[in-house]
Amino acid sequence: MAEHPVPSGRARELVAGAYDVHIHVAPDVMNRRIDDLALAPRFAEVGLAGFVLKSHYVPTTERAAVVRAAVPGFGAVGAVTLNGSVGGMNPIAVEVAARGGAQMVWLPTVDSANQRECTAQDPEGARPPMWARLQGELREEGMAADPVDVVGPDGTVLDVTRQVLRVIAKHDLTLATGHLSAAEIDAVVDAAVDEGVRRIVITHPEFTSQRIAVDRQRALAAKGALLERCFTTPYTGKVTWELWLENIRAVGPEHSVLSSDLGQPFNPPVEDGLALLADRLLAEGFTDEEIRVMAVHNSRWLAGADQERHRGEAAQEGATEGKSG
Repeated sequence: MAEHPVPSGRARELVAGAYDVHIHVAPDVMNRRIDDLALAPRFAEVGLAGFVLKSHYVPTTERAAVVRAAVPGFGAVGAVTLNGSVGGMNPIAVEVAARGGAQMVWLPTVDSANQRECTAQDPEGARPPMWARLQGELREEGMAADPVDVVGPDGTVLDVTRQVLRVIAKHDLTLATGHLSAAEIDAVVDAAVDEGVRRIVITHPEFTSQRIAVDRQRALAAKGALLERCFTTPYTGKVTWELWLENIRAVGPEHSVLSSDLGQPFNPPVEDGLALLADRLLAEGFTDEEIRVMAVHNSRWLAGADQERHRGEAAQEGATEGKSG
């Protein structure tokens, strides 16, 4: 196995108590670096409080319950992603997941209309996502799901999308925007706020199929959304570290949340992701408090571990002060 960077002790301390709100581990429909039951004790050992189990294809609510039973006190969080395998924009799937204890709901990712239509190319040398191969195999076998729409041809949020948002609001779940386009994200966030959704995160805005401009990121932050800064997006070459860091500074650390998006066999250990980000941010002049806000306070808010946001409440007022030095 390839050698990977090792986090510093200081970085470990800074992210203690955090949740990693975006990981991909076994059991899953593709090969993963580690399974959830083995990962939870590793997280606890390095001081992390929990993780959100993400699968593009299956709900993870039951797996999260298994982990919590096996590792008492650990914050394993279930989720559902609204791709074709769960019926797309399916409010019943969200309601059932919520009743089973799920906290996060991703809008379509691999089956989003935007992801299907995306013609943007990864930079040369970037490592493609693991799901791309599975999606290709499904197409070859004639089993590709129809693209999952969240808005109509005129850009209006669909009734079924609003129904999903109402279920999210009813259960105080966290809405993650998945692989939608920037225009779709704008429309959905407005609708989510209208429907009373409190916890909103913009999924990896620097990812190839998102590429959300910084002025648009600021506008989303002003509506109360957090911008997710994933480790794998720059680490696998889909965006430069320089742009990733510039966007955090421009939007404000208080409006960002760190996650790893790890679990792939060729990438670093999942439990190292947040601390590796902390080391990178420290090297770039971010303060301890800024890193704690991004890694700990905001991740706990999205994971449902804290009922109120400790920091970043200025997002509700559109403030963008507090950038790093």
